[in-house]
Amino acid sequence: MIKIGVLGAGHLGKIHIRLLKEIDKYEFVGFYDPNPENAEAVAKEFGIKKFNSIDELLDQVDAIDIVTPTITHYDCASKAIKKSKHVFIEKPVTNTIEEAKSLIGLSKEANVKVQVGHVERFNPAFIAGRPYCSSPMFIETHRLAQFNPRGTDVSVVLDLMIHDIDIILSVVKSNIKRISASGVAVVSESPDICNARVEFDNGCVANLTASRISMKNMRKSRFFQKDAYISIDFLDKKVDVIRLKNIIGEADPLAVTIDLGAKGSKQIYFENPDISPTNAIKMELETFADSIISNTTPKVSIDDGYKALDVAYKIIEKMKVTAGFEQEA
Repeated sequence: MIKIGVLGAGHLGKIHIRLLKEIDKYEFVGFYDPNPENAEAVAKEFGIKKFNSIDELLDQVDAIDIVTPTITHYDCASKAIKKSKHVFIEKPVTNTIEEAKSLIGLSKEANVKVQVGHVERFNPAFIAGRPYCSSPMFIETHRLAQFNPRGTDVSVVLDLMIHDIDIILSVVKSNIKRISASGVAVVSESPDICNARVEFDNGCVANLTASRISMKNMRKSRFFQKDAYISIDFLDKKVDVIRLKNIIGEADPLAVTIDLGAKGSKQIYFENPDISPTNAIKMELETFADSIISNTTPKVSIDDGYKALDVAYKIIEKMKVTAGFEQEA
């Protein structure tokens, strides 16, 4: 069993603690939280050991789960890696690109596993819909949330949009050619709504919208490719697939037929793939254990975390131009 501890026992940290205690691949050792009152309350709630320092906890574990504010990610992760501990770190991987680059170097030198918590990769709707996304050429994402003061210390790009950035980068296997973006700070000091356009060398275009001041919640992505349209609803866990197929032999009487004239006819097929109910956070923590046990690359590697952060900061840079103007890369 892998001895593991948690750094940070806030809202998400407590979820991680509960799930780690349920996974039989782990031996949960304890946690550290800098707030004494919160640490005492969490220790009593879960019946677990609280440690008095990060170093004290690190000395007792094989792996550490970092669920602290983003600004502390680098310090926590670098301490762990220098002690040769495997690291699971919540998204975004670090606060800056330079910190992410440094962690990549440290992790390779220490030969440890580092997985980044881009949890939407483990969303059951995405798992069901991903096999259909073979070569999308246009992608549209909407990640809209009702206002919540928690998380407003960073741009909506790092708070929300980075989920969709990671999803898109995992699907589109091409280099980025151009990025343009615009955003507005409405109720906080950093942008609360952003729209970005990411163009790839292979011709694919992704249009991303993120807002944390919406009237309703939405987390939906649409993928368009030759002869197919795939809609993935990350919030309601639904997938709709519409595919065009050539008619071979007798036409399917239950399918819609499109007459293309001299090019023949095609039929439209509607599919709703089965979605297995899973806990995405638990699944990502389980795959982290698997990567350590089998000595394989984590499902969402530190390189993946770096790439998503790099694109996020490029989008943020585009939003720094005067309101009402867009700047191209």
